[in-house]
Amino acid sequence: MVRIRVLVVDDHRIFAESLAAALAAEPDVDVSAAGSGPAALRCLERAAGESRRFDVMLVDADLGGNVPGSRPAVPVQEGNADGLVDGISLVAGVRSGHPGVRTVVLAEKDDPRRAALALGAGASGWVAKDCSLSRLLTVIRGVLRDETHLPPALLTGVLRELTAARRHRTESERLVESLTPREREVLRCMVAGLGRKAVAERLFLSPHTVRTHMQNVLGKLGVHSTLAAVALARRAGVGPADLGDVVERGGQLA
Repeated sequence: MVRIRVLVVDDHRIFAESLAAALAAEPDVDVSAAGSGPAALRCLERAAGESRRFDVMLVDADLGGNVPGSRPAVPVQEGNADGLVDGISLVAGVRSGHPGVRTVVLAEKDDPRRAALALGAGASGWVAKDCSLSRLLTVIRGVLRDETHLPPALLTGVLRELTAARRHRTESERLVESLTPREREVLRCMVAGLGRKAVAERLFLSPHTVRTHMQNVLGKLGVHSTLAAVALARRAGVGPADLGDVVERGGQLA
């Protein structure tokens, strides 16, 4: 019998332990539980190191108590100041670090926007916490066959959200493409959280020159703040600068 290894991630201990116990009663399911994002990552790393990789991770949509509707933004390796990682950020981190693990988000209520964010982060399913055990097992086994599972009532809303997100991404990509190579380097430094002085030091430019580049970036992107520029850049798929590489190239390009 092929056994399915499941990791339940929920900071409500009673719920996590009850769900784990219910799943463990199935003859082909092995279950572990974690109470936070960092704890879940440690479980995944430990299991991978022991060649006992998890197959499916069930994660609480509201893990860490984040405000509903927020975008994944917490560095998944570190968590926030309290050591917390929100559910959707955890999904994205697991997709990046453990691509073989299928993730299913467990939610208190149906929310098309957050479900779309979860799918965009790499989740294979979105399931209500009050669904039946048989339904949850169907989803677990389905995602292992590369199926995507959503409640029927969410399908139209999620498709609408994904279509809108794709349209925004296309427009954002077009705006980023209008930047010069140097302006894109400056934008990537902005995404990395560097201020004007730090960007100047990294790229071997004067603060005045960096200020001009930043103003040009904001103007071409049609935004009025660094935060808005960073948000647009992330929608376009622009990641933070690899600061070591920037220093090396900076001396050549300046």
